[in-house]
Amino acid sequence: MDILYYKFLIEVEGGNKMKKAMIYGEGISGKSVKELLKDMKWETVFVDDKIGISSTDAVAYLDEIDLFIKSPGIPYNDLIKKVEKKKIKIVNEIEVAYNYMKKKSKTKIIAVTGTNGKTTTTSKLSELLNIAGIRSIAAGNIGVPYSKIVLEKDKYEYIILELSSYQLENLYNFKADIAMIINLAPDHLNRYKDVDEYYDTKFNIGINQNYADKFIVNIDDKEIMKRLNSIGGEILRLSLETNTDICIYENKLYFKGSQVTIIDKFSLKGRHNLQNILFIVGVAKLIGINNEVINFFLENTVSLEHRMEEFYIYKTKNSVIKFINDSKGTNLDSTVKAIEAFEKPILICGGCDKNLELTPLVKVIKKSVKEVYLIGELSLKLEKELLVANYPREDIHTLKTLKKVMVALGKKLKNIDSKEKITVLLSPASSSFDQFKSYEERGKIFKKLVLEIFKQEN
Repeated sequence: MDILYYKFLIEVEGGNKMKKAMIYGEGISGKSVKELLKDMKWETVFVDDKIGISSTDAVAYLDEIDLFIKSPGIPYNDLIKKVEKKKIKIVNEIEVAYNYMKKKSKTKIIAVTGTNGKTTTTSKLSELLNIAGIRSIAAGNIGVPYSKIVLEKDKYEYIILELSSYQLENLYNFKADIAMIINLAPDHLNRYKDVDEYYDTKFNIGINQNYADKFIVNIDDKEIMKRLNSIGGEILRLSLETNTDICIYENKLYFKGSQVTIIDKFSLKGRHNLQNILFIVGVAKLIGINNEVINFFLENTVSLEHRMEEFYIYKTKNSVIKFINDSKGTNLDSTVKAIEAFEKPILICGGCDKNLELTPLVKVIKKSVKEVYLIGELSLKLEKELLVANYPREDIHTLKTLKKVMVALGKKLKNIDSKEKITVLLSPASSSFDQFKSYEERGKIFKKLVLEIFKQEN
């Protein structure tokens, strides 16, 4: 640990000279960490090319800066390179909040990452803990900044942090009491040089852990298993396929050889949710929640908004049209699973181009999708690959925007006179930032358009 960063840890509230931090990115995490630094008696300089000091002008301030805080979505651009050259410590909001919390609180951290399933696992863990009478909150990538929560001191016994790969960069002292990686699949190759760099970054979830800490491992995931030797915490193994520490056997869920529950009555359906549930139950048993509370939760909890959300059914004279909002499907693997959950859906797909290999998605669309409506930055690239794969040209509709797609579907489906059941599935297979502020905004606009265009006549 260098001297500058050591001073950052032990002198956050004192010293003869007020310290100064540069915060790059005035989004939700940037604004929250500014409030945290204010409480720590630090001066801050905000850099944001849209609403603050520009990244070009910020260079003039670097000689005054003791610490540089980079927001997760900011790329490693010229300003970052200049900061590195000046040997100014680069951290993120998660690191600052953790060091503040450890000086002020005994709150424990459960950290969750993975390519898919992390939002469901994080939010449902918090829900279960609160049902069990354990004060907890979901934070991080899920919407509430970690730095905002830690200002509330000892309000919570546990903070369950959903952490993206971006939030797992620039960590030094962060340590989770319980960490987990749900699964790994290719993603964000517009950020990382290759898929191995992306996977390795995910393993920062266990940084600084020792044997007193716990790391839950999905042994069904070969990429996770390749990296077991990088885990410092005590490993608990989890599987949908094999008898191990946390597993399913003959329709029953087991933790360390003891039956916890029967899986038939779970309210969250699908194999992907069963994997999430294994992580949730594993954590619940580690912290001592009894089986009766776990059973009650698993039988009564409801699906998250924007994740395989069946939110509307439209009926014509002979047809039933079901609308599924899977705007949270922001990568190829999640959309493949969504497609496979339905019988020949009409798919709405597309968003930012993450430089991913599209072949796995194209194969599933060709095999299992009735028609595809393409939106966003990825649309022309995906259209080209579908045509190369001999997907019927007449079943590809490259309309670019969600509104144009819904208007076209309204004209086509509202008066359909067949007796078939139709599923319209929004599962973009990519992030939303080319056209929307977030996947939540994309999902809400989709739902609004559906309800407006497919308003049921009385």
